[in-house]
Amino acid sequence: DRHVKRQPGSSAEVCKPAIDHLAASIIVAHNHPSGGAEPSAADLELTKRLKEAGKLLGVEMVDHLIVGAEKYYSTVK
Repeated sequence: DRHVKRQPGSSAEVCKPAIDHLAASIIVAHNHPSGGAEPSAADLELTKRLKEAGKLLGVEMVDHLIVGAEKYYSTVK
């Protein structure tokens, strides 16, 4: 199967590089190999967890972008 399903294991895995680089904010992005850009329930849950973690860590999550074949979805819309 050429489609690989991979989700970050934890908010810490996503936030660690931002902390390591003393970032004040992050933009998270991933693609949907299916070509659709609509967020899944897991995508929306990840967005919520990252925003909460960012508040605790002082790293603002500015946006979570989901890239499809022809368009993208922004949680900031």
